[in-house]
Amino acid sequence: MHKRSVDDIVLLIKGGACFEAVSDDYSFTIKIEKYVPFVCGAVHDGHQFRKSLWANCLHTEYERWYEEDPSTKQMVQNFPIVIAGCDSRFEYDLNREPERAIYEDAWGKQLWKKPLSDNEKQQSLTKHHNFYKVVNALIGKLEEEFQNVLVFDMHSYNWKRWDRSVPVWNLGTSNVDTKRYGALIESWRFKLGSMQLPNKIESTSKINDTFQGNGYFLKYITKNFTNTLVLATEISKIYCDELSGVMYPEVIKSVENQLKDLIPLQVEEFQKSV
Repeated sequence: MHKRSVDDIVLLIKGGACFEAVSDDYSFTIKIEKYVPFVCGAVHDGHQFRKSLWANCLHTEYERWYEEDPSTKQMVQNFPIVIAGCDSRFEYDLNREPERAIYEDAWGKQLWKKPLSDNEKQQSLTKHHNFYKVVNALIGKLEEEFQNVLVFDMHSYNWKRWDRSVPVWNLGTSNVDTKRYGALIESWRFKLGSMQLPNKIESTSKINDTFQGNGYFLKYITKNFTNTLVLATEISKIYCDELSGVMYPEVIKSVENQLKDLIPLQVEEFQKSV
């Protein structure tokens, strides 16, 4: 993997080059092994937190980890095109529009001891802007080449904070064209629900049960590209102990291995139906 500027990454994409890179500020990674009509994204995978923010932050490292989506990149790492955030959503949230990307409070708790300086905010917003500059180039290139594109927008959520039974998999669809893509969405829900997971975990799957798909990554792509379907795919944190931070590698690996089979099936179905 090479360190590259955002402008270099955009030029490589526009030229159809295959490469693997980390942005020169280490805020995101992108891998293109082959140009294919689908992308895997993990915008909340990152845990990095800029050192200049440490002393001013009221949240502990664990509290930040708890709201992030650890291992979501690993679950899709074997696919040809993967883009993932490296920075914590507590620095700036790639799944929020720029105006809301920097938290003042997070999940009911004030985040900063004192308000961030304009300079600190600008550093974060520049990273946010650069990420979407690359997303724009990538989806534009793929629509140009394949016309119809599928994006697997991978997230996780804390199931223990709910006071009711919640699904292992949730698809958020409130901002996609369900008339056009409803059958594809349902088939993806069914595939996820068919997984055989370790530790006697039943792979339940629902649509708009816990989250409705209101993230900026999905909204940005859907607004700017007419033939790209974004599947906002949330897995509950059955792959770790969200209260202690212990990871369950056998569950993560099982999800990764089964997605190796299920994602290509979904892509094939998508291509036949559009």
